[in-house]
Amino acid sequence: MAEILVLAEHRRGALRDVTYELLAKGREITDSGGLELSTIVLGSGCSGFAGELSNHADRVLVVDHPDLAEFNAEAYSKVLVGVIAERKPRLTLIGHTSCGVDLAPALAIKSGLPLATDCIDLSLDGGGLAVTRQVYGGKMNVEGVLREAEGHIATVRPATFEPGEPRGEPGEVVSLEYPAELELVTRFTGFVEPPPGEVDIADAEIIVGVGRGIKDEKNIPVVRELAEALKGELGCSRPIVDKGWLPKDRQVGSSGKTVKPKLYIASGISGSFQHVMGMKGSDLIVVVNKDSKAPLFGFADYGVVGDLFKVLPALTEKIREFKGSG
Repeated sequence: MAEILVLAEHRRGALRDVTYELLAKGREITDSGGLELSTIVLGSGCSGFAGELSNHADRVLVVDHPDLAEFNAEAYSKVLVGVIAERKPRLTLIGHTSCGVDLAPALAIKSGLPLATDCIDLSLDGGGLAVTRQVYGGKMNVEGVLREAEGHIATVRPATFEPGEPRGEPGEVVSLEYPAELELVTRFTGFVEPPPGEVDIADAEIIVGVGRGIKDEKNIPVVRELAEALKGELGCSRPIVDKGWLPKDRQVGSSGKTVKPKLYIASGISGSFQHVMGMKGSDLIVVVNKDSKAPLFGFADYGVVGDLFKVLPALTEKIREFKGSG
């Protein structure tokens, strides 16, 4: 039976969230198209991953070899080309992460298959693949259909789909052989950790984030005062760091910190997918922005369409009054 194939992504001994998000979308497609859902994990000593993944897929393909202990785009592409040629999946899903961006283009060329990148939605369309992508910084969605082909490859933006619940019956686990005498030019040498900053916002229970809507560095105290009133930490989007208004250790996003506070207040942040990737796990998200079409409203539990220079001081005052009365 034809299948959807999901590439499992892992880093430093843990499966990444995007893997479960892709499996949830893959399951949605297979349920509507009479296909099976398979996932493939490349690693070294990865039997534990296989056990976890079997609860989300009909089949788990495992390629276990020391060369695959850490992500290596060259090794991954050479292994996956053979797997795709043999199994001919209807669709191969890869996360649009630093790993996926490195891997997918070469894999598509070597496999001779059409590729769609950074998708926020996708579905099978006869022999083609219908995809939705965002342009102009997330302000507009565009839809397109890739030409009919034996199979397709797509990278999917992290934090787009909700992970699914484990199934009651585990799928089968199948071991595949690592290609014999595979010569690699590139090698993984190690992770380089950034130097620690003065504060680790990843541990904060309350974060008040600020974006380019603050307009000027001299206005940041408006946001800092709210964070202090809530006994939380001040966070920010990348443009604030790029301007030098706040240090890098305050940045929330794919190129900054991933945070999961109990409360995240985003003020003047439009909501690029890089920022969403860093705060989507927050328990409660409140967005304050004068642009009612800001993409981040789509992820908010509560939204305030208004001027942050009016909303935040009023909120700070009320919080101080409430704490003072207690």
